[in-house]
Amino acid sequence: MVFGSIKQAVRTVLVTGLLVVPCVAASPAVADPVGDSPTAQLEHLAELSRRSEQTSEALHNATIDLDARVAEQHETEARAAADRDALAAARAEVARFRPAVDKLAQANYRGARTNRLFAVMISDSPQQLLDQMVLLDVLGRQTDRDVDEFRAASAAAAEAAAASERSAEDARIAAEHAQTLRDDLQRQEDDLETRIQAVLDAFDDLSDEEKAILAGTPFPPGLDADKIMEHLRPGSGSGALSAALTRIGDPYVWGATGPDQFDCSGLVVWAYRQVGKTLPRSSQAQAQGGTPVSRADLQPGDVVVFYDDASHVGLYAGDGNIVHASTFGVPVKVQSMDSFPFHSARRY
Repeated sequence: MVFGSIKQAVRTVLVTGLLVVPCVAASPAVADPVGDSPTAQLEHLAELSRRSEQTSEALHNATIDLDARVAEQHETEARAAADRDALAAARAEVARFRPAVDKLAQANYRGARTNRLFAVMISDSPQQLLDQMVLLDVLGRQTDRDVDEFRAASAAAAEAAAASERSAEDARIAAEHAQTLRDDLQRQEDDLETRIQAVLDAFDDLSDEEKAILAGTPFPPGLDADKIMEHLRPGSGSGALSAALTRIGDPYVWGATGPDQFDCSGLVVWAYRQVGKTLPRSSQAQAQGGTPVSRADLQPGDVVVFYDDASHVGLYAGDGNIVHASTFGVPVKVQSMDSFPFHSARRY
């Protein structure tokens, strides 16, 4: 739903050969992960890419919110349907006792006498008197039960009507909230597509040399995947990191979660999925899950979050480095986490 046209745009770029190795790096002073850009074109692309990543992660978060709202809507609609059924059953119960109660009301209105004095007055013999009194007792008990049950059914029907009205209103409000989020999501999708097109245009303006500078190297000097793996200890975080390292060189694509193209939070989701764990889809949601970890206590595989709005994430790779899907034009790579403003870290 969210990224169909976006993926098509990026796929076109890949086919035409504009993308060399997709995924970037940056210094904290720059708005986007591109490092010390030697040209104004690279700086411009870095700024555009950073803004598109923020919009993309906000879009993931909005999708999570919408999913929650839709689930709430379905729940309230189901509850409203159940309350309507309960109301119908309660009204049917009232209808079952209404004829007997109506007859009693009509008899009282016409002056019917059903007490023991009346039995004495109409009896011609002691046996007939006994028979009349037994009959009146039976009729009285049945009438009392009918009246009591009618009252109980009426009260239950009134309560069911109130519950049905409340649940119907809850369902209406939930549907309105879901629609508001759908409308907002559509606006964010349109905004992201506009931003992505600006990034693609800016990337197209780069020279081959600038594209190579942008792509950079897959590892910092003196580091490679084997050296990282040497220090790994058993655990889900280490397993997720190992999985992420197999994707070095894969392109950055907005909204992608693998298996061979990723955005930043998509790589984290995919890596943890390989060890049987499901993480939230957005960087902001990932920053809220798991267990908080201080920067000094980071372990390989921990999720490291960057920027004030928690709009970029990577997996800690040890020695102050992260593996991440950086930004458009740069492949999945290992890079110093000092390249970005640290926000927080979580352990899953």
